[in-house]
Amino acid sequence: MNEPNSPSPRLRIWQSWRGLGAWNYYFLLKFVLLSQGYLNFDALSNLVFAAALLFPLPSLRLHRWRQWLALPFGLALLYHDTWLPGWRSIVNQGADVAGFSMSYLLELADRFINWQWIAVGFALLVGYLFVSQWVRLTTFTVLALLWVNFSGMITPFFAHSPAATVAQNTAVAPAASTAQAAGANTVNGPPTNANLSAYLEQFYQNESRKATKFPDALPADAQPFDLLVINICSLAWSDLDAVNLASSPLWSRFDFVFSNFNSATAYSGPASIRLLRASCGQTSHHNLYQPAGEQCYLFDDLARLGFTNQLAMDHTGVFGNYIGNLRDDADMKAPLMSQAGLGYELTSFDGSPIFNDGQLFTRWLENQEKAGTARTATFFNLIPLHDGNRYVGSNKGADYHNRAQTLLNQLNTFMDQLEKSGRKVMLVVVPEHGAALVGDKMQISGLRDIPSPGITHIPVGVKFFGMQAPHASTPMKIDGPSSYMAISEMVSRAVDGKVFTSPTMDWKTFASNLPQTPLVSENENSVVMEYQGKIYIRLNGGSWVPYPS
Repeated sequence: MNEPNSPSPRLRIWQSWRGLGAWNYYFLLKFVLLSQGYLNFDALSNLVFAAALLFPLPSLRLHRWRQWLALPFGLALLYHDTWLPGWRSIVNQGADVAGFSMSYLLELADRFINWQWIAVGFALLVGYLFVSQWVRLTTFTVLALLWVNFSGMITPFFAHSPAATVAQNTAVAPAASTAQAAGANTVNGPPTNANLSAYLEQFYQNESRKATKFPDALPADAQPFDLLVINICSLAWSDLDAVNLASSPLWSRFDFVFSNFNSATAYSGPASIRLLRASCGQTSHHNLYQPAGEQCYLFDDLARLGFTNQLAMDHTGVFGNYIGNLRDDADMKAPLMSQAGLGYELTSFDGSPIFNDGQLFTRWLENQEKAGTARTATFFNLIPLHDGNRYVGSNKGADYHNRAQTLLNQLNTFMDQLEKSGRKVMLVVVPEHGAALVGDKMQISGLRDIPSPGITHIPVGVKFFGMQAPHASTPMKIDGPSSYMAISEMVSRAVDGKVFTSPTMDWKTFASNLPQTPLVSENENSVVMEYQGKIYIRLNGGSWVPYPS
Protein backbone atom coordinates (compact mmCIF):
# COMPACT_ATOMS: atom_id res chain seq x y z
CA MET A 1 0.00 0.00 0.00
CA ASN A 2 1.09 3.58 -0.63
CA GLU A 3 1.98 5.78 2.26
CA PRO A 4 -0.50 8.64 2.90
CA ASN A 5 1.81 11.38 1.60
CA SER A 6 3.25 9.49 -1.43
CA PRO A 7 2.05 10.56 -4.90
CA SER A 8 -0.31 8.27 -6.76
CA PRO A 9 1.09 6.16 -9.62
CA ARG A 10 -0.96 8.22 -12.13
CA LEU A 11 0.53 11.49 -10.84
CA ARG A 12 4.01 9.98 -10.93
CA ILE A 13 3.56 9.11 -14.64
CA TRP A 14 2.61 12.63 -15.64
CA GLN A 15 5.56 13.99 -13.70
CA SER A 16 7.97 11.80 -15.70
CA TRP A 17 8.64 13.98 -18.75
CA ARG A 18 12.20 13.46 -19.89
CA GLY A 19 12.33 15.03 -23.36
CA LEU A 20 13.60 13.59 -26.65
CA GLY A 21 17.27 13.60 -25.75
CA ALA A 22 19.50 12.61 -28.68
CA TRP A 23 16.44 12.17 -30.88
CA ASN A 24 16.38 15.96 -31.15
CA TYR A 25 19.42 15.62 -33.39
CA TYR A 26 17.54 13.09 -35.53
CA PHE A 27 14.69 15.55 -36.13
CA LEU A 28 17.06 18.50 -36.55
CA LEU A 29 18.84 16.64 -39.35
CA LYS A 30 15.50 15.86 -40.98
CA PHE A 31 14.42 19.49 -40.84
CA VAL A 32 17.62 20.58 -42.58
CA LEU A 33 17.21 17.92 -45.30
CA LEU A 34 13.56 18.88 -45.67
CA SER A 35 14.43 22.54 -46.11
CA GLN A 36 16.68 21.60 -49.05
CA GLY A 37 14.12 19.32 -50.72
CA TYR A 38 15.91 16.04 -49.98
CA LEU A 39 13.02 14.44 -48.09
CA ASN A 40 9.47 13.41 -48.92
CA PHE A 41 8.65 14.21 -45.30
CA ASP A 42 5.74 12.25 -43.77
CA ALA A 43 4.79 14.87 -41.19
CA LEU A 44 2.12 12.87 -39.37
CA SER A 45 4.27 9.74 -38.98
CA ASN A 46 7.11 11.83 -37.58
CA LEU A 47 4.76 13.53 -35.11
CA VAL A 48 3.44 10.15 -33.93
CA PHE A 49 7.01 8.84 -33.60
CA ALA A 50 7.99 11.87 -31.50
CA ALA A 51 4.89 11.36 -29.32
CA ALA A 52 5.88 7.74 -28.72
CA LEU A 53 9.34 8.87 -27.65
CA LEU A 54 7.92 11.56 -25.38
CA PHE A 55 5.22 9.53 -23.66
CA PRO A 56 6.18 9.70 -19.95
CA LEU A 57 7.43 6.53 -18.32
CA PRO A 58 8.05 6.52 -14.56
CA SER A 59 10.87 4.00 -14.84
CA LEU A 60 14.20 5.42 -16.01
CA ARG A 61 15.21 1.94 -17.14
CA LEU A 62 12.12 1.65 -19.37
CA HIS A 63 12.83 5.09 -20.77
CA ARG A 64 16.37 4.07 -21.73
CA TRP A 65 15.17 0.81 -23.24
CA ARG A 66 12.65 2.78 -25.31
CA GLN A 67 15.41 5.03 -26.62
CA TRP A 68 17.29 2.01 -27.94
CA LEU A 69 14.27 0.03 -29.13
CA ALA A 70 13.17 3.05 -31.14
CA LEU A 71 16.34 2.95 -33.28
CA PRO A 72 15.10 0.48 -35.96
CA PHE A 73 11.78 2.34 -36.15
CA GLY A 74 13.59 5.65 -36.52
CA LEU A 75 15.82 4.30 -39.27
CA ALA A 76 12.82 2.81 -41.06
CA LEU A 77 10.98 6.14 -40.82
CA LEU A 78 14.03 7.98 -42.14
CA TYR A 79 14.18 5.64 -45.14
CA HIS A 80 10.45 6.10 -45.64
CA ASP A 81 10.98 9.87 -45.69
CA THR A 82 13.66 9.71 -48.38
CA TRP A 83 13.12 9.42 -52.12
CA LEU A 84 14.92 6.07 -52.17
CA PRO A 85 13.13 3.08 -53.79
CA GLY A 86 10.29 1.65 -51.72
CA TRP A 87 10.21 -1.94 -50.55
CA ARG A 88 7.96 -2.96 -53.46
CA SER A 89 10.54 -1.76 -55.94
CA ILE A 90 13.35 -3.47 -54.06
CA VAL A 91 11.44 -6.76 -54.03
CA ASN A 92 10.56 -6.47 -57.71
CA GLN A 93 14.12 -5.61 -58.71
CA GLY A 94 15.71 -8.10 -56.32
CA ALA A 95 16.29 -10.79 -58.92
CA ASP A 96 17.94 -8.31 -61.27
CA VAL A 97 20.16 -6.88 -58.54
CA ALA A 98 21.27 -10.40 -57.68
CA GLY A 99 22.68 -10.60 -61.20
CA PHE A 100 24.98 -7.58 -60.73
CA SER A 101 28.69 -8.23 -60.45
CA MET A 102 30.26 -7.57 -57.04
CA SER A 103 32.37 -4.71 -58.40
CA TYR A 104 29.25 -3.00 -59.75
CA LEU A 105 27.44 -3.43 -56.43
CA LEU A 106 30.38 -1.80 -54.63
CA GLU A 107 30.34 1.03 -57.15
CA LEU A 108 26.63 1.62 -56.53
CA ALA A 109 27.16 1.55 -52.76
CA ASP A 110 29.87 4.20 -53.05
CA ARG A 111 27.49 6.51 -54.93
CA PHE A 112 25.08 6.51 -52.00
CA ILE A 113 27.73 8.13 -49.79
CA ASN A 114 27.43 11.91 -50.00
CA TRP A 115 30.50 13.26 -48.24
CA GLN A 116 29.21 16.81 -48.30
CA TRP A 117 26.11 15.83 -46.33
CA ILE A 118 28.18 13.71 -43.97
CA ALA A 119 30.17 16.88 -43.21
CA VAL A 120 26.93 18.82 -42.72
CA GLY A 121 25.68 16.09 -40.39
CA PHE A 122 28.88 16.26 -38.35
CA ALA A 123 28.63 20.04 -38.04
CA LEU A 124 24.99 19.75 -36.94
CA LEU A 125 25.97 17.13 -34.36
CA VAL A 126 28.63 19.39 -32.86
CA GLY A 127 26.16 22.29 -32.83
CA TYR A 128 23.49 20.14 -31.20
CA LEU A 129 25.88 18.88 -28.47
CA PHE A 130 27.01 22.43 -27.76
CA VAL A 131 23.57 24.11 -27.66
CA SER A 132 21.84 21.30 -25.77
CA GLN A 133 23.92 22.10 -22.69
CA TRP A 134 21.83 25.23 -22.13
CA VAL A 135 18.68 24.96 -24.26
CA ARG A 136 15.85 22.44 -23.91
CA LEU A 137 15.61 21.55 -27.61
CA THR A 138 12.64 19.21 -27.24
CA THR A 139 10.28 22.18 -27.04
CA PHE A 140 11.52 23.54 -30.37
CA THR A 141 11.40 20.09 -32.02
CA VAL A 142 7.80 19.50 -30.97
CA LEU A 143 6.75 23.00 -32.07
CA ALA A 144 8.40 22.44 -35.46
CA LEU A 145 6.62 19.11 -35.92
CA LEU A 146 3.27 20.67 -34.98
CA TRP A 147 3.99 23.53 -37.34
CA VAL A 148 4.66 21.25 -40.31
CA ASN A 149 1.56 19.19 -39.54
CA PHE A 150 -0.98 21.89 -38.89
CA SER A 151 0.20 25.13 -40.45
CA GLY A 152 -1.64 26.04 -43.65
CA MET A 153 1.07 28.48 -44.68
CA ILE A 154 4.60 27.11 -44.62
CA THR A 155 7.27 29.76 -44.30
CA PRO A 156 10.14 30.15 -46.77
CA PHE A 157 12.38 28.01 -44.52
CA PHE A 158 10.39 25.02 -45.76
CA ALA A 159 9.93 26.43 -49.25
CA HIS A 160 11.46 23.35 -50.84
CA SER A 161 9.21 20.90 -49.04
CA PRO A 162 6.34 19.24 -50.94
CA ALA A 163 3.71 20.77 -48.66
CA ALA A 164 5.05 24.26 -49.20
CA THR A 165 5.23 23.98 -52.95
CA VAL A 166 1.68 22.65 -53.22
CA ALA A 167 0.44 25.59 -51.16
CA GLN A 168 2.27 28.06 -53.38
CA ASN A 169 1.08 26.56 -56.68
CA THR A 170 -2.67 26.55 -56.20
CA ALA A 171 -3.36 29.40 -58.61
CA VAL A 172 -1.00 28.72 -61.52
CA ALA A 173 -2.49 29.03 -65.01
CA PRO A 174 -2.19 25.99 -67.30
CA ALA A 175 0.88 25.92 -69.54
CA ALA A 176 0.02 26.32 -73.19
CA SER A 177 2.01 23.30 -74.36
CA THR A 178 0.45 21.00 -71.79
CA ALA A 179 -3.07 22.20 -72.49
CA GLN A 180 -2.58 21.79 -76.22
CA ALA A 181 -1.10 18.30 -75.86
CA ALA A 182 -3.81 17.21 -73.45
CA GLY A 183 -6.47 17.75 -76.08
CA ALA A 184 -9.78 16.80 -74.52
CA ASN A 185 -8.41 16.75 -70.97
CA THR A 186 -10.69 19.08 -69.02
CA VAL A 187 -9.08 18.82 -65.56
CA ASN A 188 -7.50 22.23 -64.96
CA GLY A 189 -8.13 23.12 -61.33
CA PRO A 190 -5.50 23.77 -58.66
CA PRO A 191 -2.95 20.95 -58.17
CA THR A 192 -4.74 19.18 -55.36
CA ASN A 193 -4.29 15.46 -54.90
CA ALA A 194 -7.77 14.79 -56.31
CA ASN A 195 -7.23 16.98 -59.38
CA LEU A 196 -3.86 15.45 -60.17
CA SER A 197 -5.25 11.92 -59.91
CA ALA A 198 -8.22 12.90 -62.07
CA TYR A 199 -5.88 14.42 -64.66
CA LEU A 200 -3.87 11.20 -64.84
CA GLU A 201 -7.00 9.08 -65.19
CA GLN A 202 -8.35 11.31 -67.94
CA PHE A 203 -4.97 11.23 -69.69
CA TYR A 204 -5.09 7.43 -69.92
CA GLN A 205 -8.71 7.55 -71.07
CA ASN A 206 -7.77 9.96 -73.85
CA GLU A 207 -4.78 7.86 -74.86
CA SER A 208 -6.87 4.69 -74.98
CA ARG A 209 -8.88 6.20 -77.83
CA LYS A 210 -5.83 6.90 -79.99
CA ALA A 211 -4.50 4.58 -82.72
CA THR A 212 -2.39 5.00 -85.82
CA LYS A 213 -4.26 4.20 -89.01
CA PHE A 214 -2.25 1.97 -91.34
CA PRO A 215 -3.65 1.14 -94.81
CA ASP A 216 -5.40 -2.20 -95.22
CA ALA A 217 -3.10 -2.94 -98.17
CA LEU A 218 -0.28 -1.22 -100.05
CA PRO A 219 -0.95 0.24 -103.51
CA ALA A 220 0.39 -1.54 -106.57
CA ASP A 221 3.06 1.11 -107.08
CA ALA A 222 4.32 0.98 -103.49
CA GLN A 223 8.10 1.00 -103.18
CA PRO A 224 9.84 -1.56 -100.93
CA PHE A 225 12.23 -0.20 -98.32
CA ASP A 226 13.86 -1.11 -95.01
CA LEU A 227 12.62 0.32 -91.72
CA LEU A 228 15.38 0.30 -89.14
CA VAL A 229 14.52 1.21 -85.54
CA ILE A 230 17.56 1.53 -83.27
CA ASN A 231 16.63 1.46 -79.57
CA ILE A 232 19.58 2.64 -77.42
CA CYS A 233 19.76 2.12 -73.68
CA SER A 234 20.81 5.02 -71.42
CA LEU A 235 20.93 8.07 -73.69
CA ALA A 236 19.06 11.26 -72.76
CA TRP A 237 19.62 14.90 -73.61
CA SER A 238 20.81 15.47 -70.03
CA ASP A 239 23.46 12.77 -70.46
CA LEU A 240 24.66 14.28 -73.74
CA ASP A 241 24.85 17.69 -72.07
CA ALA A 242 26.82 16.21 -69.17
CA VAL A 243 29.52 14.84 -71.51
CA ASN A 244 29.38 17.70 -74.06
CA LEU A 245 28.00 15.59 -76.90
CA ALA A 246 24.62 17.29 -77.39
CA SER A 247 26.08 19.18 -80.36
CA SER A 248 27.64 16.11 -81.95
CA PRO A 249 27.63 16.32 -85.80
CA LEU A 250 25.56 13.13 -85.84
CA TRP A 251 22.38 14.98 -84.84
CA SER A 252 22.71 17.35 -87.80
CA ARG A 253 22.50 14.41 -90.23
CA PHE A 254 18.91 13.52 -89.44
CA ASP A 255 15.97 14.81 -91.42
CA PHE A 256 13.86 15.18 -88.28
CA VAL A 257 14.90 15.60 -84.66
CA PHE A 258 12.36 15.44 -81.83
CA SER A 259 13.42 17.96 -79.20
CA ASN A 260 10.61 17.23 -76.73
CA PHE A 261 10.23 13.45 -76.80
CA ASN A 262 9.28 11.57 -73.63
CA SER A 263 10.28 7.92 -73.20
CA ALA A 264 7.50 7.53 -70.56
CA THR A 265 9.61 5.16 -68.44
CA ALA A 266 13.13 4.78 -67.04
CA TYR A 267 13.63 1.03 -67.53
CA SER A 268 14.62 -0.97 -70.60
CA GLY A 269 11.92 -3.62 -70.82
CA PRO A 270 8.98 -1.21 -70.46
CA ALA A 271 10.61 1.28 -72.84
CA SER A 272 11.03 -1.28 -75.62
CA ILE A 273 7.49 -2.60 -75.11
CA ARG A 274 6.13 0.93 -75.37
CA LEU A 275 8.08 1.49 -78.58
CA LEU A 276 6.91 -1.76 -80.13
CA ARG A 277 3.31 -0.87 -79.12
CA ALA A 278 3.67 2.60 -80.61
CA SER A 279 0.59 2.32 -82.83
CA CYS A 280 -1.74 2.95 -79.87
CA GLY A 281 -1.79 5.72 -77.30
CA GLN A 282 0.26 5.60 -74.12
CA THR A 283 -0.91 3.08 -71.56
CA SER A 284 -0.23 2.66 -67.85
CA HIS A 285 2.73 0.59 -66.68
CA HIS A 286 0.39 -2.15 -65.46
CA ASN A 287 -1.33 -2.43 -68.84
CA LEU A 288 1.98 -2.90 -70.62
CA TYR A 289 1.87 -6.47 -69.36
CA GLN A 290 -1.73 -7.06 -70.40
CA PRO A 291 -2.78 -8.09 -73.94
CA ALA A 292 -3.27 -5.20 -76.34
CA GLY A 293 -5.27 -4.96 -79.55
CA GLU A 294 -3.44 -6.33 -82.57
CA GLN A 295 -3.52 -2.86 -84.15
CA CYS A 296 -1.24 -1.57 -81.36
CA TYR A 297 1.88 -3.54 -82.31
CA LEU A 298 3.88 -1.47 -84.79
CA PHE A 299 5.83 -4.37 -86.28
CA ASP A 300 2.67 -6.47 -86.61
CA ASP A 301 1.06 -3.59 -88.51
CA LEU A 302 4.03 -3.67 -90.88
CA ALA A 303 4.01 -7.46 -91.17
CA ARG A 304 0.41 -7.34 -92.41
CA LEU A 305 1.64 -5.07 -95.21
CA GLY A 306 4.38 -7.45 -96.28
CA PHE A 307 7.35 -6.32 -94.16
CA THR A 308 9.56 -9.11 -92.81
CA ASN A 309 10.31 -8.49 -89.14
CA GLN A 310 13.88 -8.79 -87.90
CA LEU A 311 15.50 -8.54 -84.47
CA ALA A 312 19.11 -7.62 -83.68
CA MET A 313 20.83 -6.95 -80.35
CA ASP A 314 24.37 -6.37 -79.16
CA HIS A 315 23.74 -8.39 -75.99
CA THR A 316 22.28 -11.75 -75.01
CA GLY A 317 18.91 -10.41 -73.84
CA VAL A 318 18.97 -12.73 -70.85
CA PHE A 319 19.30 -10.14 -68.07
CA GLY A 320 15.91 -9.09 -66.72
CA ASN A 321 14.29 -11.51 -69.19
CA TYR A 322 14.51 -8.70 -71.76
CA ILE A 323 14.06 -10.87 -74.82
CA GLY A 324 11.28 -12.78 -73.07
CA ASN A 325 9.45 -9.50 -72.49
CA LEU A 326 9.77 -8.65 -76.17
CA ARG A 327 8.27 -12.00 -77.10
CA ASP A 328 5.48 -12.04 -74.53
CA ASP A 329 4.47 -8.40 -74.20
CA ALA A 330 5.52 -6.75 -77.48
CA ASP A 331 4.73 -9.65 -79.84
CA MET A 332 8.24 -9.53 -81.32
CA LYS A 333 8.51 -13.06 -82.72
CA ALA A 334 11.37 -12.52 -85.18
CA PRO A 335 14.45 -14.70 -84.59
CA LEU A 336 17.50 -12.97 -83.16
CA MET A 337 20.09 -12.11 -85.81
CA SER A 338 23.23 -14.21 -85.38
CA GLN A 339 25.91 -12.79 -83.10
CA ALA A 340 28.45 -15.49 -83.96
CA GLY A 341 31.90 -14.13 -84.66
CA LEU A 342 31.21 -10.61 -83.43
CA GLY A 343 33.96 -9.10 -81.32
CA TYR A 344 33.43 -7.23 -78.07
CA GLU A 345 35.38 -4.74 -76.00
CA LEU A 346 32.76 -4.24 -73.28
CA THR A 347 31.12 -6.50 -70.75
CA SER A 348 27.83 -5.73 -69.08
CA PHE A 349 27.23 -5.13 -65.37
CA ASP A 350 26.37 -8.83 -65.08
CA GLY A 351 29.56 -9.93 -66.84
CA SER A 352 27.98 -10.87 -70.20
CA PRO A 353 29.52 -9.62 -73.49
CA ILE A 354 28.35 -6.50 -75.34
CA PHE A 355 29.10 -7.06 -78.99
CA ASN A 356 30.68 -4.44 -81.24
CA ASP A 357 27.89 -2.29 -82.67
CA GLY A 358 29.85 -1.28 -85.74
CA GLN A 359 30.25 -4.94 -86.69
CA LEU A 360 26.59 -5.56 -85.92
CA PHE A 361 25.50 -2.74 -88.26
CA THR A 362 27.76 -4.05 -91.02
CA ARG A 363 26.37 -7.56 -90.66
CA TRP A 364 22.80 -6.28 -90.89
CA LEU A 365 23.58 -4.33 -94.06
CA GLU A 366 25.29 -7.34 -95.63
CA ASN A 367 22.23 -9.47 -94.85
CA GLN A 368 19.94 -6.87 -96.41
CA GLU A 369 21.98 -6.73 -99.59
CA LYS A 370 21.82 -10.50 -99.89
CA ALA A 371 18.04 -10.36 -99.46
CA GLY A 372 17.62 -7.91 -102.34
CA THR A 373 14.69 -5.48 -102.31
CA ALA A 374 12.35 -7.23 -99.91
CA ARG A 375 10.49 -5.05 -97.41
CA THR A 376 11.96 -5.42 -93.91
CA ALA A 377 11.37 -3.90 -90.48
CA THR A 378 14.25 -4.40 -88.03
CA PHE A 379 14.33 -3.68 -84.33
CA PHE A 380 17.83 -3.07 -82.92
CA ASN A 381 18.51 -2.92 -79.17
CA LEU A 382 21.88 -1.59 -78.02
CA ILE A 383 23.25 -1.35 -74.46
CA PRO A 384 26.90 -0.11 -74.57
CA LEU A 385 25.93 2.99 -72.56
CA HIS A 386 24.26 1.14 -69.68
CA ASP A 387 25.51 1.97 -66.22
CA GLY A 388 28.14 -0.44 -64.89
CA ASN A 389 29.54 -1.61 -68.23
CA ARG A 390 33.27 -2.35 -68.21
CA TYR A 391 36.02 -2.80 -70.71
CA VAL A 392 37.21 -6.37 -71.00
CA GLY A 393 39.78 -7.13 -68.31
CA SER A 394 38.84 -4.15 -66.13
CA ASN A 395 36.85 -4.04 -62.89
CA LYS A 396 36.29 -0.30 -63.17
CA GLY A 397 33.22 1.20 -64.81
CA ALA A 398 33.97 2.40 -68.35
CA ASP A 399 33.87 6.15 -68.92
CA TYR A 400 30.47 7.18 -70.30
CA HIS A 401 31.87 9.89 -72.58
CA ASN A 402 34.20 7.45 -74.32
CA ARG A 403 31.45 4.88 -74.80
CA ALA A 404 28.99 7.48 -76.06
CA GLN A 405 31.53 8.95 -78.45
CA THR A 406 32.31 5.48 -79.79
CA LEU A 407 28.63 4.68 -80.32
CA LEU A 408 27.94 8.01 -82.06
CA ASN A 409 30.96 7.43 -84.30
CA GLN A 410 29.69 3.95 -85.15
CA LEU A 411 26.25 5.34 -85.98
CA ASN A 412 27.87 8.02 -88.11
CA THR A 413 29.90 5.42 -90.01
CA PHE A 414 26.79 3.28 -90.44
CA MET A 415 24.94 6.23 -91.94
CA ASP A 416 27.82 6.63 -94.39
CA GLN A 417 27.47 2.96 -95.30
CA LEU A 418 23.73 3.33 -95.84
CA GLU A 419 24.26 6.33 -98.13
CA LYS A 420 26.86 4.47 -100.20
CA SER A 421 24.69 1.35 -100.44
CA GLY A 422 21.92 3.17 -102.27
CA ARG A 423 19.30 1.19 -100.34
CA LYS A 424 15.99 2.77 -99.46
CA VAL A 425 16.04 2.92 -95.66
CA MET A 426 14.00 4.78 -93.07
CA LEU A 427 16.23 5.02 -89.98
CA VAL A 428 14.68 5.84 -86.61
CA VAL A 429 17.01 6.29 -83.62
CA VAL A 430 15.08 6.31 -80.35
CA PRO A 431 16.75 5.67 -76.96
CA GLU A 432 15.02 3.64 -74.24
CA HIS A 433 15.71 6.19 -71.49
CA GLY A 434 18.59 8.16 -70.04
CA ALA A 435 21.54 7.00 -67.96
CA ALA A 436 20.87 9.46 -65.10
CA LEU A 437 24.48 10.63 -65.26
CA VAL A 438 23.48 13.71 -63.29
CA GLY A 439 21.58 12.83 -60.14
CA ASP A 440 19.15 15.14 -58.40
CA LYS A 441 17.60 15.56 -54.96
CA MET A 442 15.47 12.47 -55.45
CA GLN A 443 17.97 10.03 -56.94
CA ILE A 444 21.70 9.50 -57.01
CA SER A 445 23.55 9.23 -60.29
CA GLY A 446 22.65 6.01 -62.09
CA LEU A 447 19.47 5.33 -60.11
CA ARG A 448 16.32 5.22 -62.29
CA ASP A 449 13.61 4.02 -59.94
CA ILE A 450 11.82 7.32 -60.54
CA PRO A 451 11.29 8.33 -64.21
CA SER A 452 12.29 11.97 -63.80
CA PRO A 453 12.16 14.33 -66.81
CA GLY A 454 15.95 14.36 -66.97
CA ILE A 455 15.87 10.60 -67.59
CA THR A 456 12.88 10.42 -69.93
CA HIS A 457 13.68 13.44 -72.15
CA ILE A 458 15.45 11.62 -74.97
CA PRO A 459 16.87 12.56 -78.41
CA VAL A 460 14.98 10.98 -81.30
CA GLY A 461 16.04 11.27 -84.93
CA VAL A 462 14.54 10.12 -88.25
CA LYS A 463 16.54 9.88 -91.49
CA PHE A 464 15.64 8.70 -95.00
CA PHE A 465 18.29 7.13 -97.23
CA GLY A 466 18.03 6.43 -100.96
CA MET A 467 15.66 9.31 -101.72
CA GLN A 468 15.48 11.10 -105.05
CA ALA A 469 14.40 14.35 -103.42
CA PRO A 470 17.12 16.54 -101.92
CA HIS A 471 17.48 16.69 -98.14
CA ALA A 472 17.09 19.91 -96.21
CA SER A 473 20.31 21.62 -95.12
CA THR A 474 19.42 21.25 -91.44
CA PRO A 475 17.14 18.86 -89.56
CA MET A 476 13.55 19.90 -88.98
CA LYS A 477 12.96 20.16 -85.26
CA ILE A 478 9.74 18.79 -83.88
CA ASP A 479 9.18 20.72 -80.66
CA GLY A 480 5.71 19.56 -79.62
CA PRO A 481 5.40 17.17 -76.64
CA SER A 482 5.80 13.78 -78.29
CA SER A 483 6.12 10.12 -77.52
CA TYR A 484 6.05 6.79 -79.35
CA MET A 485 2.83 7.27 -81.28
CA ALA A 486 4.48 10.10 -83.25
CA ILE A 487 6.98 7.54 -84.55
CA SER A 488 4.24 5.14 -85.57
CA GLU A 489 2.45 7.95 -87.37
CA MET A 490 5.62 8.88 -89.27
CA VAL A 491 6.11 5.26 -90.32
CA SER A 492 2.49 5.04 -91.51
CA ARG A 493 3.00 8.13 -93.68
CA ALA A 494 6.04 6.56 -95.33
CA VAL A 495 4.83 2.96 -95.48
CA ASP A 496 4.09 2.97 -99.22
CA GLY A 497 7.69 3.99 -99.91
CA LYS A 498 6.76 6.80 -102.28
CA VAL A 499 8.82 9.30 -100.29
CA PHE A 500 11.88 7.58 -101.74
CA THR A 501 10.88 7.97 -105.41
CA SER A 502 9.22 11.38 -105.32
CA PRO A 503 11.37 14.10 -106.94
CA THR A 504 10.41 16.56 -104.20
CA MET A 505 9.72 16.28 -100.50
CA ASP A 506 7.59 18.64 -98.43
CA TRP A 507 9.32 18.05 -95.11
CA LYS A 508 7.05 20.41 -93.17
CA THR A 509 3.86 18.75 -94.39
CA PHE A 510 5.23 15.27 -93.73
CA ALA A 511 5.82 16.13 -90.07
CA SER A 512 2.71 18.25 -89.53
CA ASN A 513 -0.05 17.32 -87.08
CA LEU A 514 1.85 14.46 -85.49
CA PRO A 515 0.19 13.05 -82.34
CA GLN A 516 1.15 15.00 -79.25
CA THR A 517 1.44 13.35 -75.85
CA PRO A 518 1.57 15.22 -72.51
CA LEU A 519 4.48 14.40 -70.23
CA VAL A 520 3.42 11.40 -68.17
CA SER A 521 6.05 8.83 -67.16
CA GLU A 522 5.61 5.72 -65.08
CA ASN A 523 7.65 2.96 -63.52
CA GLU A 524 6.05 0.22 -61.49
CA ASN A 525 5.81 2.20 -58.25
CA SER A 526 6.15 5.82 -59.35
CA VAL A 527 4.38 8.25 -61.67
CA VAL A 528 5.83 11.57 -62.82
CA MET A 529 3.80 14.03 -64.86
CA GLU A 530 3.55 17.66 -65.89
CA TYR A 531 0.51 19.61 -64.77
CA GLN A 532 0.06 23.32 -65.38
CA GLY A 533 3.70 23.67 -66.35
CA LYS A 534 5.09 22.01 -63.20
CA ILE A 535 6.26 18.47 -62.47
CA TYR A 536 4.55 16.30 -59.86
CA ILE A 537 5.29 12.83 -58.57
CA ARG A 538 3.35 10.05 -56.85
CA LEU A 539 5.19 7.20 -55.14
CA ASN A 540 3.71 3.80 -54.31
CA GLY A 541 0.15 4.95 -54.91
CA GLY A 542 0.43 7.68 -52.25
CA SER A 543 -0.25 11.39 -52.47
CA TRP A 544 1.04 13.67 -55.20
CA VAL A 545 3.87 16.05 -54.33
CA PRO A 546 5.84 18.53 -56.49
CA TYR A 547 9.07 17.15 -57.90
CA PRO A 548 11.84 18.81 -55.86
CA SER A 549 14.04 21.18 -57.80
